[in-house]
Amino acid sequence: QLVESGGGLVQAGGSLRLSCAASGGGASIMGWYRQAPGKQRELVASIAGGGYSYYAASVKGRFTISRDNAKNMVYLQMNSLKSEDTAVYYCNAGGPNFGSWGRGTQVTVSS
Repeated sequence: QLVESGGGLVQAGGSLRLSCAASGGGASIMGWYRQAPGKQRELVASIAGGGYSYYAASVKGRFTISRDNAKNMVYLQMNSLKSEDTAVYYCNAGGPNFGSWGRGTQVTVSS
């Protein structure tokens, strides 16, 4: 089970830190996805067990994904937030096709 937290309302230029608690342990590949109204769900960032990370071009340099394997936690530090970052953010374990999903946490960035 994946449970996200840390979403909320923030002004443009601000920061938020999302957390994902993976009860029962996570997966080798953990990721954060987001879905804005009327748009498809998209990958924001992912991290492998060894720490290799991937970022969507739209967030590179602003967001940082990290994980604490001992605590079964994954984090997404979001800085310099923009209005276009507004979306529901989902934690994923094991990939989008066969992995597990959390229920999501809303991030709203006001301009």
